[in-house]
Amino acid sequence: MEEELALIKKLEALTLHHQELDAMIDKLNADKFRDDFQLHRLKKEKLQLRDEISKLQDALYPDIIA
Repeated sequence: MEEELALIKKLEALTLHHQELDAMIDKLNADKFRDDFQLHRLKKEKLQLRDEISKLQDALYPDIIA
């Protein structure tokens, strides 16, 4: 149970960070003089977070075929 709570908290933190990265990417895309290197780095980090979030969700909520 304690391990599950820790995973849930980590999942929440990663989801929040993912949302923050999304907002940063949107802001950077709107900038006329954007830094493409930074944009690429943020997108890569966002994808890595998405993968980690997906793994945590699978661990917490496994698919059960009825």
